[in-house]
Amino acid sequence: MLVKKIQLDDNNPNVTLTTYILDDSSELLNGKKRPAIIICPGGAYLNCSDREGEPVALRFAAMGYHAFVLRYNVFMTESDDFSVVFEGKHLEKRDYSIYPAAIRDIAKAFVTIHDHADEWLVDTDKIAICGFSAGGHNVLNYAVHYDKAVITDVFDSEKVKPAAVIAGYPLSDYVYMKEFLKTQDDMAKNLFRIGNLSLFGKEEPTEEELAKLSPNRLVTQTTPPTFLWATAGDRLVPVGHTTRMATALADAGVPFEVHIYEEGNHGLALATQATAKAKTELNSIAAEWITSADIWLQKRFALPLEEKSRWA
Repeated sequence: MLVKKIQLDDNNPNVTLTTYILDDSSELLNGKKRPAIIICPGGAYLNCSDREGEPVALRFAAMGYHAFVLRYNVFMTESDDFSVVFEGKHLEKRDYSIYPAAIRDIAKAFVTIHDHADEWLVDTDKIAICGFSAGGHNVLNYAVHYDKAVITDVFDSEKVKPAAVIAGYPLSDYVYMKEFLKTQDDMAKNLFRIGNLSLFGKEEPTEEELAKLSPNRLVTQTTPPTFLWATAGDRLVPVGHTTRMATALADAGVPFEVHIYEEGNHGLALATQATAKAKTELNSIAAEWITSADIWLQKRFALPLEEKSRWA
C-alpha cells in the first residue's frame, strides 16, 4: 500500500490528502484501475477527527477500493486548545476556513487524483466522497455544488464530478439546526456558534445565509446517487437532517439509500473498536452501515474482475 501525505493548500499545511493506494499484482487486477473513496472526517468545521479518517480508509481499502483521507480547511490549528470552543468566549473569524474553502478542498482532491490516475491506477469515473457529521455536510454540500460556478469557475469540470456520495450522521439543513439548538445546552450552542464562525465567517448567520449552505434545499437531478445513515438516538445532530435529505433526494428523483438505526450516539464512525475511544462509541447494530454501503457501492463500483480464475 502506498501511504503518502500530500499538502493541497500552499497557504495551510494542515490541508492534506493522505493516500491509501492498494498495491497491484498479477494475482489481483493486473494493471486494471480501481474505484476510489475520498473521506472527509467530521469535527464541526473546527477540526478533522482522527476517528473518522484512517480507520475508515483502511476499511474501504479492505473492500478493494483505493482510499484517500482529506483534511480540509477548518477553524482550529494544531496549536489551538479545543476547550476554548466550550468556554463561551468570543473568537475572531479566520478567513481561510470560510465557505467555499472546504468544498474547494474536495475539488482539489479530485484534481490531484485525476492527475495521478495512471500512476495510482484509479478509475476516475468511479470516485465517491464519504463524510461524517460536518464532513457529511461537506460532501453533501459538494454534491449540490460540484457543477456550479463556485467550483467550475476554478477547476476543470471534467475532473471534479463525484460518482456517489456516502454521508454518516450529516448536517443537511442549517435553518432546521438553528431551531433545534434553541432547546439545547450551552455546550452544543457554543460548538455550533464557533462552527458557524468557521464556515460562514460569523457566529449568527442570517436565515438566508443558512439556507444557501443547506444541501437538502439545493438537491437537483444532477446530485449524485447518495447513501445516508444515522441513528435516531443522536442528540447532537438530530436524525431529521438525514430524513430531510432523503426526502429531497426522493423528490428530485436521485437514487438513494438510507439507514436509520434506533440507538447510538453521535460520532460513531465505524462503531467498532477500530474507531472507538470509549465503550459508548461501540454499537454492533449501527456498525452494519459499512457492510450495507459496500453492497450499495458494488452496484456502481464493481471491480473489473475476470470471468474465471485460472483454477476454475
